[in-house]
Amino acid sequence: MSAGDLPEGAFPKLHRLARLIAATLLRLPFRVHVHHAERVPRTGPLVLVSNHSSLLDGPLLMGMVRRNAVFLIKQEMFRGLLGWFLRRIGQIPVRRGEPDRTPLLAAVRVLRAGGLVGVFPEGTRGSGDVSNAQHGAAWLARTSGALVLPVACRGTRRPEGRGRRLLPRVDVLFGEPVRLPEGKGRAGLTAATDRVRSELVELIAELDGLIAETPDDDARGMRA
Repeated sequence: MSAGDLPEGAFPKLHRLARLIAATLLRLPFRVHVHHAERVPRTGPLVLVSNHSSLLDGPLLMGMVRRNAVFLIKQEMFRGLLGWFLRRIGQIPVRRGEPDRTPLLAAVRVLRAGGLVGVFPEGTRGSGDVSNAQHGAAWLARTSGALVLPVACRGTRRPEGRGRRLLPRVDVLFGEPVRLPEGKGRAGLTAATDRVRSELVELIAELDGLIAETPDDDARGMRA
């Protein structure tokens, strides 16, 4: 039986174990620098929106937020044993590029129960570009009354043309939670989406500035 802030069918104990693993074992290969983790609300509905550089971003964030976290993950990951595990820890599969409200409605139920849902806006993988962020995050927040928490990540993706890095540095910057504008209809959703996008773009720029102020041997590779 799942906890109220996890989707139906999730195993709360397995979810907590996954968070523990993410908070410890997955951080061992990196030198993780977390900035302003205190900005993450410990309770209440929250849509976490982050740029996306690698498959490690989700697990690392899951271990950092210190509360149950449900992420929208591409459908291709839900195969075999991994797919069973992802479902049982409460993650939600999404078919990118296809109109499907089922995962969004499942995420809304989580949010209305006071949970946290993480979204990686489409177009952020690799380059970190968030200019094509979709309406999903804004729609979730407006429909559920949740706050939006922007998060910027750098360093999880190995730069092209470079070999393995020894204990590469990873930086994660949590922004301030924001409440989206309440305009109605598509115009209101567009305005809310633009707010999500601008908050994330500004936060990524802020993190890049922090990185520039504290360079190290692999700093050049952290902007992947």
